[in-house]
Amino acid sequence: MKALNLKGAQIYLFFLTITLMACKHRQEPDVSNIQLDIKIERFDQSLDSLTAYNLSEKHSQWQKKYDQFYSDFITHMLQAGNLQDTSELFNNYRKILQSRDFIALKKSISQTYPTLNAQEEQLTIAFKHLKYYFPNIEIPKFIAFFSGFTVQSPINEHYIGIGLDMFLGANSPFYPALVKSIPLYISRRFTQENIVPRTVETYLREELFPEPDKGNPSMLDLMLYNGKIMYLMDRSMPLLADSLKIGYTTAQINWANTYEKDIWAWFLEENLLYETDYYKIQKHFGEAPFTPELGSHNESAPKLGIYLGWQIVKKYMEAHPQTSLMDLLRIEDAQQLLRDARYKGIN
Repeated sequence: MKALNLKGAQIYLFFLTITLMACKHRQEPDVSNIQLDIKIERFDQSLDSLTAYNLSEKHSQWQKKYDQFYSDFITHMLQAGNLQDTSELFNNYRKILQSRDFIALKKSISQTYPTLNAQEEQLTIAFKHLKYYFPNIEIPKFIAFFSGFTVQSPINEHYIGIGLDMFLGANSPFYPALVKSIPLYISRRFTQENIVPRTVETYLREELFPEPDKGNPSMLDLMLYNGKIMYLMDRSMPLLADSLKIGYTTAQINWANTYEKDIWAWFLEENLLYETDYYKIQKHFGEAPFTPELGSHNESAPKLGIYLGWQIVKKYMEAHPQTSLMDLLRIEDAQQLLRDARYKGIN
């Protein structure tokens, strides 16, 4: 009997697997014809020109150039005073300029981010995708700044801020000193590769698709709202690692994917889907180092409400490929979406 050509069979099975995987996912849209070239305004570099002798001149210039951002920066981010009370404001400016911490922070940002070219390219790609799916959206102004670790991604109807002091790298010497206000399990994500996903996520949550006001939402309501946000991240940044989309470590996303069916079973056993108690719900959506009830040795992933909602929405969209993103966002009945997704704890 002629021996089987196992090598040929293995090659065939390999390409069959690749083909089946490709069929499972939607074809990515061609966004090359969408005219968009995002530039990030470097207000952080503008601060380099500020001295004790040109405070009044720069103050007037920046009010005109940066408008609402500058007002928010002074009042809420830098907390330097009132725009109208220039005497107090300039006095506080002088103190800040002379601060060793300010000087060290400015130097670190300048060294870490001489340019933001890579981030501009990635944001352009992400917002081209969003323009493809939502042609009428307005692209905000992007402004890089630093404010002494007060805020990472502020947003206003006129701009999205990028707080570069909150993206200096997990090993930045600044973050251990801030551990009382910013735990290390959060600051580990203060890296360059997080700038674009966190900026896009802020836009999605605050501008494109804010959380509906349901008064007293259930766990399932919040799971599927967050699942839609994560699915929008999928479609706007298709090449981005899932761990970066949701803010997990590689170990955490691997854990969640490995135990997805068990996590879902646990949510059902604990009757969590229709829970409405805020404090019981929030621990499955808020930042945390792990989920205490699950796993051993604290290796479980946090934010499992977001993770499961994401998997449910993906399952729904795979089962209903004709559904547009706009149609998905219009679905208000969380129970109906879950039922139509036919999710069983595995994708």
